Amino acid sequence: MSPTTTESAGSAESAKSAPTSEVAVAARLSTLDRFLPVWIGLAMVAGLLLGRAVPGLGSALGAVEVDGVSLPIALGLLVMMYPVLAKVRYDRLDSVTADRRMLGASLVLNWVLGPALMFALAWLLLPDLPEYRTGLIVVGLARCIAMVIIWNDLACGDREAAAVLVALNSVFQVVAFAGLGWFYLAWLPGRLGLEQDSLDVSTWQIASSVLVFLGVPLVLGYLSRRVGEKKWGRTAYETSFLPRIGPWALYGLLFTIVVLFALQGDQITSRPWDVARIALPLLAYFALMWGGGFALGRGLNMTYERTTTLAFTAAGNNFELAIAVAIATFGVTSGQALAGVVGPLIEVPVLVGLVYVSLAFRSRFPRKDSP
Repeated sequence: MSPTTTESAGSAESAKSAPTSEVAVAARLSTLDRFLPVWIGLAMVAGLLLGRAVPGLGSALGAVEVDGVSLPIALGLLVMMYPVLAKVRYDRLDSVTADRRMLGASLVLNWVLGPALMFALAWLLLPDLPEYRTGLIVVGLARCIAMVIIWNDLACGDREAAAVLVALNSVFQVVAFAGLGWFYLAWLPGRLGLEQDSLDVSTWQIASSVLVFLGVPLVLGYLSRRVGEKKWGRTAYETSFLPRIGPWALYGLLFTIVVLFALQGDQITSRPWDVARIALPLLAYFALMWGGGFALGRGLNMTYERTTTLAFTAAGNNFELAIAVAIATFGVTSGQALAGVVGPLIEVPVLVGLVYVSLAFRSRFPRKDSP
């Protein structure tokens, strides 16, 4: 087992430093950390079974919404993101914003290659299923601003870089989402002689999603860091306070997964062939985006930490926004909404697996970015 999950549970920053034997590392891990993939798998299965077995559970969970997203999911996301953002050393953000290689690479991966790749995969693999195809294109347009922070932390990525890239994605999401939706659903298919569609989404809907799911935990994390360091000092803050709140990131993740799949469990389990058809382009998308981001970071001679952050921010998607937009535009029982729901069903296990793939390459990277 790698030091990844030790880091995620809030261990001291020194856990990232000198190499340690596998036995010693495993001995320091909590039960939650050691069997994290198992807990995530069980959370997915539990959610699917609950959604299937308990009549009306999905309607009850979805009855109260925050910006089109179920309130329990919203709360789970906030609990999940706060501990990680409280770990960010905000006084180090300048070094990240000065790294134009990483910022430029992230923009190209997220806002040029990502949507184009999903468009191509959707049309290539789902030419006969227009609703699912449109739903996947919407997923490709919604760049990740939430769960990617967890995957990055599990893989020992650069927290400060993740905070900057997520904020950058948020700004572009507000500015570019609707325009790219028109481009990939109407203009480009029209130019290619393909079937056209439309997307009815307001800039405020996107902006409010960003404010709720990134803005709130970001402000809380920043205030925690500032107040905590002022009151106790950095060492005490990072060795006493952070280990106490660290596990809540994973509790929030598991809770979110259970609720998410409970909401859509009936749809997913009642249409297994459709889910399989939707899953194929998603699997190709996540693998290609992560692999491309990782290769690009390595090619630019970045450190392991920043390469990992680049790869995960490129591969992850904002399924909360994609599902909310699909439901608002096409309806809760639409194929577009189902495609959005299948997104995290595939993304969660794939990106958990890629955490371990990342760590397998960690020793091959330089310790510092080259000038």
